[in-house]
Formats: sequence, C-alpha cells, structure tokens
Amino acid sequence: MFETIRNAWKIADLKKKLIYTMIVVLLYRVGTALPIPYMDSGMLGQLYTYTNGSILGYLNILSGGALSNATLFALGIQPYITASIVMQLLCVAIPHLERLSKEGEEGKKKINQYTRYVTVALGLLTAFGYYRLLLANNVVSDRSAFAAVVIIACYCAGSALVMWLSEKINENGIGNGISIILFANIISRGPSIVSTLWAYCSGNGTYQKADGSTGNIAQWVGIIIAVVGVIVAVAMIGFIVWMTNSERKLPVQYAKKVVGRKMYGGQSSSLPIKVNMTGVMPIIFANSIITIPATIALFVQPKKGGVWDFIVNKMFSSDSVFYAVLTFVMIIAFAYFYIAISFNPVEVANNIKSQGGFIPGIRPGRPTSDYISKVLSKVTLIGAILLSVVAILPLIANIVAGGALAGIAFGGSSIIIVVGVVLETIREIEAQMTMRHYKGFLE
Repeated sequence: MFETIRNAWKIADLKKKLIYTMIVVLLYRVGTALPIPYMDSGMLGQLYTYTNGSILGYLNILSGGALSNATLFALGIQPYITASIVMQLLCVAIPHLERLSKEGEEGKKKINQYTRYVTVALGLLTAFGYYRLLLANNVVSDRSAFAAVVIIACYCAGSALVMWLSEKINENGIGNGISIILFANIISRGPSIVSTLWAYCSGNGTYQKADGSTGNIAQWVGIIIAVVGVIVAVAMIGFIVWMTNSERKLPVQYAKKVVGRKMYGGQSSSLPIKVNMTGVMPIIFANSIITIPATIALFVQPKKGGVWDFIVNKMFSSDSVFYAVLTFVMIIAFAYFYIAISFNPVEVANNIKSQGGFIPGIRPGRPTSDYISKVLSKVTLIGAILLSVVAILPLIANIVAGGALAGIAFGGSSIIIVVGVVLETIREIEAQMTMRHYKGFLE
C-alpha cells in the first residue's frame, strides 16, 4: 500500500489529485471546528455525556465529533448520503428518472442536480430537528427567532458545503468523496481511542452503568480489555482485507478465428466476481436508514414511557437485539440493492459475446447472463453475510455485557468503513497508474 502511494507520488497528475484530496479533507476538518453562535458550551457538554454507544453517539462518530461540538459541519455527510439513497430508489421507481439514468453523462448531471436539491431539503429538516434538540436541553443561549434562523441556516449551509466538498473530491481528487469524508471523521477519533486504552492500562478506565452512573474498571481488567481489543481489531482488519480481496473466477474461453494466414483468439481468461463487490456502501446505506428514527426524534422529544420513547431508546438502542438483527438484515438488503444498480449481467454477457467469448458449458446470450446472475447472487449473499457479521459482533458483545461495552458498539462498522475506503482508494490509484502504462510501479 505504502509502495503504491510512494510510486503514485512520482506521477505529476496523480500527485495533484492526492494533494487536492488532502486539501479538501483539511478544509472539511476546519469546518468541523468552527463553532455556531448562541451556544452554551457547558450545557452542550452535559448533553453528550451519556451518548456513547447510542444512535446519537454514532451520528457524532460519522460527523467526526462535529455534532457533539455543535460546529458548522455538525450534520456531516448524512443528508447527502440519505439524498443519494432516495434518488437511487426513485430512479428504479420513476420511469422519467430511470430514462435519465440511462442517458449517459447529461442524464447523470440532471440526477446529481436533483440529489443536491434533496440534500438541501433534508439538511434544512435535520437542522431544524437538531435545533429543537439543543433548545429542549437548554444548550441555546438565545431563544429569539433571529438566533433560531442563524443556527438553522448555519447547519443547513454546512450540510450543503459538505456535499460540495464531497463532489469536488469525486471530480478532481482520488476516491469516493462520501467515503473519504467518512474515513477522515472516523480516523479523527484515533487520539481519543489511544487515550481510552491508556486509561484502561493505567487503572483509570470507567464504564457507564445501566442507571446512568459511572463505575471504575480495575487495572488488570483494563489491561486485558485493551490487549484483547487491539488483538480483535487487528484480526478484524485482516479478515476484512481477506474478504475484500476474495473473488470467484468464472472461466471464459475465446473462439479461434483465422485472419489471412494467421490464427487469432483461442485464449482462456476469467471473469472475476469479488465476494465483497459492494465495498463499504451497504454499511453506509444501512446505518443511514437505521438512524432515521433518531433523526425524527430530534423534531419531537419523546415522552418518557411513551411508544415513541420505547421505539427510539429501546428498540433502536445499540444494546437491543432488535437493532442488531435489523442491522444484519439491512446490510444484506443494501448489498443486493447496490449490486442491482451497479452491475448489469446482461451487459457483461453481451460484451463477452461480442468479443467472441463464452463460458464453457453455457450458451452465449441470455443463458450466460442468467448464469452470471445466479453466481453473482450466491457470491453477494456470502459477502453480505460476512460483512454483516463483522458489523454486528461488537453490538452482540455490548448486548451480552448489558451495555457496559457501549464504547465499542459501532467499532465493527467503523473498522469496515476505514479498511474498505483505504482498499478502494488504493485500487483506484493502482488502476490509474496502470492506465498510464508505468511499467514496474505495481510490481
């Protein structure tokens, strides 16, 4: 990986893209530190004291801590992700949008424009809900209408700016803009994780009890937790890398043909179908949908003991069995959904046929596309199950521990996103280097 980056740095245009991506990420991190006016920092700290392991805490992770600090980019990339999911679903349901999606670059530009409008609308709604949350917890120091307009406008503008920065990475940088920003947000928690592990090893570790009080962790227990945590994290990283690089190869045979006095073709090749072809997108999509109840709860504060309070704080709590099962199912569902919109077996079968190729034992055309679809469905199921297991293992550990391990509840999803983004970015760099025919750089 480091060798690939070092070699890419020697290529002028790739170097510019890498620098451009780093500058955009730096600008984004500056935005996560810009405070919003009319906020009481003391009350804000109290609000986020007990969110570790909750949905609100997970939203805070995805925003890189901006949500808990009530900064300009507090809403993060979530409105843009949700808008992208909505538009992709509508492209399947609405014929006009489906036609636009098949019109090439012009149609893609139109859909991107609609996605921006939806992002702004969702950003405005979420900003209003977050303002209501801050208002209900006495975080807002000025309750005037002018202060409300300023706060909501800042959050909405922040979500639009994050969308713009993400698109700039897509256009002029390296990697997927959404993934890169999520990667930067999760990585920004590195120092706090190291600090927590050090506290465990030094005997200063604490955990939150079910009644909301704080308990102390014995030093020997803290050392065991820290060592086991590091070992499990390394093992998960290795497993994710193995899963990402695993693939099912379909043999493809090309027919021989005679041109003049020479014979061409007859080579054997293969069509690789990766086990984790979807990458980190099912995790991102599933988490965005699962956090919708918590987002809606920002608009109307649920009454204690009510139905809505039970849904948000019990069913969708990180220490509930329902949340773990729903996460498992949603990741599998979005894996199939993402494959359906990103991989076309009919097109692949037609390309093989047009090049004079065929899969041994399978007739060209429709039978080939059906066979590829069948294999793809099985491989996608295996990859989705493996992805889901890695994501929910920390959730299960937290459930077994009675919520005492809330700090690691979303560790699986975070590691998958980080490792997946790194691997996808490295693959894109290698692909661009290969296109430039720089022999030896990838050896």
